[in-house]
Amino acid sequence: MPTLKEMPEFTSEDDEREFWSTHDSTDYIYWSTAQRVVLSRLKPSTRTISIRLPASLLEELKLLANKRDVPYQSLLKIFLAERVEQELRSGAAAPSK
Repeated sequence: MPTLKEMPEFTSEDDEREFWSTHDSTDYIYWSTAQRVVLSRLKPSTRTISIRLPASLLEELKLLANKRDVPYQSLLKIFLAERVEQELRSGAAAPSK
């Protein structure tokens, strides 16, 4: 086995992301001996955004969320995730020429 390079220490996720976008992980890790793990408490990174919605649409969303007993922001995330997955499966999200 070749000698591995020493893994750098990162000050932020952005630094680590930038590093791995320009480096080959096989120089740092023996993937053939890696073990699969489950990170059950890991939460995906989130980013706060601002979005303008018509007041009527927001009220309808809040009504739907209330019927399901969930926060309206959570319901909106569910709706968006379902639609994105649907678009990706159908190939409709392919870039136009």
